Amino acid sequence: MATPHPSARHVEAFLEMLAAERGASANTLAAYNRDLAQCASFLARRARALHDATGDDLVAFLADMARAGMAPRTSARRLSALRQFFRFLAGEGVRDVDPTSTLDGPRRGRTLPKILDEADVDRLLAAAHARPGPAGLRLAALVELAYATGLRVSELVSLPLAAVARDPRLMVVRGKGGRERMVPLGDAAREAVRAWLAVRESGKEAVHEQPWLFPGYARGHLTRHRFAQMLKMLASGAGLDPAKVSPHVLRHAFATHLVARGADLRAVQQMLGHADISTTQIYTHVLDERLRKLVQEAHPLARARPPGRPPAG
Repeated sequence: MATPHPSARHVEAFLEMLAAERGASANTLAAYNRDLAQCASFLARRARALHDATGDDLVAFLADMARAGMAPRTSARRLSALRQFFRFLAGEGVRDVDPTSTLDGPRRGRTLPKILDEADVDRLLAAAHARPGPAGLRLAALVELAYATGLRVSELVSLPLAAVARDPRLMVVRGKGGRERMVPLGDAAREAVRAWLAVRESGKEAVHEQPWLFPGYARGHLTRHRFAQMLKMLASGAGLDPAKVSPHVLRHAFATHLVARGADLRAVQQMLGHADISTTQIYTHVLDERLRKLVQEAHPLARARPPGRPPAG
């Protein structure tokens, strides 16, 4: 039986550590294995084993990916896999020096979230309230709640019926990691929920045994996928581009509109359930970008003038 290459043994030990100590998923382990295999294949052409790679070897690998047109996000993920692998080797005493310690990652531009302006949200809400019957009342409650609270779609569709018991002005939401937070409910959202509850318990919408505010047609709550589909159909009926409307876009709209109206960033962080304020700060960048575009498009001094012509006035 052939003896496994030392690098292969080190990669296997690294992946076992990720699974046992960090609870890495099968998908994560497979992605890391592919990333390390690609680097090992590149280094083999330089007559170098993966576990013996130098900083110059890894710089060459990153440069090769860039020349091949690799997206910065993908390159950054591969560099992250390499960093963790070589830190593991250093911790195990296989390497004295971590060759990734001096490497700079590829620059990734900040991706600003897509948002709807307030007029677009008004059109979406009006279209939802115009839908007839119990299905229309359910959709109106979903959209009003999504925009009024900024809940993640998974939090919204899995709201228990108990969350809106006694028509609360503050709703307790269980978010990521089981952390609970308080989210205020405005009058429009509360009224939409009351209207939905009135029909939820009657006729063929009766689901007394279901603990969810928005039960699905099978056992369990409405799915994230189904709500996203409903939202896109609603956007089309409201004259909006369905590609620009999603549950997450409504969450972004909630936060951006609050910040634009002077809401405290810490309060917005708490309502969104962000663990770190830096995640919430993206919404200040959204506003900065919108102001920049406004100046460029609307301010007379920002428009190009023929050479030599002074500004008017």
